[in-house]
Amino acid sequence: MNNDTGQNRWEVIVNPNAGRQKGKKDWKYISDLLRENGFSFNASFTTGPGHAIELTCEAIAAGTRKFIVVGGDGTMNEVVNGIFGKHKIPTQDFVLGMISVGTGNDWGRMFSVPSDYEGAIQIIKDGQTFFQDAGLVRFYQDGQEESRYFLNIAGLGFDAVVVKKSNRQKQNKRSGVMVYFKNLITTLASYRHTHTRIRIDDTILIDDVFTISIGIGKYTGGGMMQTPHALADDGYFDLTVVRRMKKMEIIRCLKKLYDGTILEHPKVSGFRRKKITIDSDPPIHVETDGESLGQSPIEMVILPRRIQVITGEEFDPEPSNAEVPVGLQKA
Repeated sequence: MNNDTGQNRWEVIVNPNAGRQKGKKDWKYISDLLRENGFSFNASFTTGPGHAIELTCEAIAAGTRKFIVVGGDGTMNEVVNGIFGKHKIPTQDFVLGMISVGTGNDWGRMFSVPSDYEGAIQIIKDGQTFFQDAGLVRFYQDGQEESRYFLNIAGLGFDAVVVKKSNRQKQNKRSGVMVYFKNLITTLASYRHTHTRIRIDDTILIDDVFTISIGIGKYTGGGMMQTPHALADDGYFDLTVVRRMKKMEIIRCLKKLYDGTILEHPKVSGFRRKKITIDSDPPIHVETDGESLGQSPIEMVILPRRIQVITGEEFDPEPSNAEVPVGLQKA
């Protein structure tokens, strides 16, 4: 391995447990491909939840500004939180690429990152970059206020419960899109709506809510489009609110999540806003980028074009001043 130091070296953060231990099984092949393509890099391996944040902070202190994530959306989220940590370095100075070995890979789908290792490494080598927005969420955990940054989507209510159940199963090496989908269906049997107060900029909504999605990106849950019109650099969150529904009505709506027409349903509302606060009785839980966090009260703030990410050749960003789609309300 090349031991170059400084800003030209890549730090590769590897989650060996991602994708049912594909990170561990495929690392030799991935590392060989990186060397063959001329990358100077240091590799660090995570040992559990939160470790990628620590590894990222250590690499930044050593002078690294370029990162490659070998893992899934959760590992990417941790690296982002390391970059957005208490450093004096502007987050725009960092470059972030991804080699997906996870199960959902929804962030990579947004940016046309190939799922095969050769393709992913080639686009990192090509270096086509894009400055995307980030989100900051404040929430409560064990009575204490905490915060987290995210790049893709935050889910509240039903979605957060499904993610929490799926994450528990990941610890037992059970993961994948089908596991997530099974948890989605089985959770329907017991989940109830939550009486929720949502403030979006200067608008207040009070209703019985089933689930809420707040997106910078479009995809979640292995290809569902809960925020189908989200633009990653427009300086806004896309907010999708699904109000109280009967169970069979929710099941019939699943197709709309995959074909991007969910906002056409009469019990679904879409908004494009910069700041969102949410409170509820009982408390509503939140997840970001597939990572389970805490509960309400919750506040979210958009951070426009805050980090440089590597995208695939087919990624063609829509103009951020594009006409707002039907069914979506902008401030």
